[in-house]
Amino acid sequence: MAKVIITSDLEKQINRAFKAESVEIFSLMSALKDNPKKGKEVCAVGNVIVKEIRYKKYGFYFIADRYKIKFLLSSELKDLLIKFVRMSGKKNQQKVIDEIKDVLRMVGEEGF
Repeated sequence: MAKVIITSDLEKQINRAFKAESVEIFSLMSALKDNPKKGKEVCAVGNVIVKEIRYKKYGFYFIADRYKIKFLLSSELKDLLIKFVRMSGKKNQQKVIDEIKDVLRMVGEEGF
């Protein structure tokens, strides 16, 4: 079972934007504990992969260890850390992805 972390800034942003629907979004994010291979791969920087899960017209981006997700079975992913870092609408999707890549290149995973 993987460990899912949601940054506090993202949690506040989700609660502000979705209000009552935020419970459904957080359960969608928590579902990655049991199925960490879920989501669409957006990009990779070094050994970190950026993936996206969608809810209606919004994308929620998370980072994880690229090689663990790719090569290990779901049952072997006990020490995998999945960290949700950003959310975007359809209009600013590429801008958000570029920001995530820039932070990963400059600072690394600790930048979130």
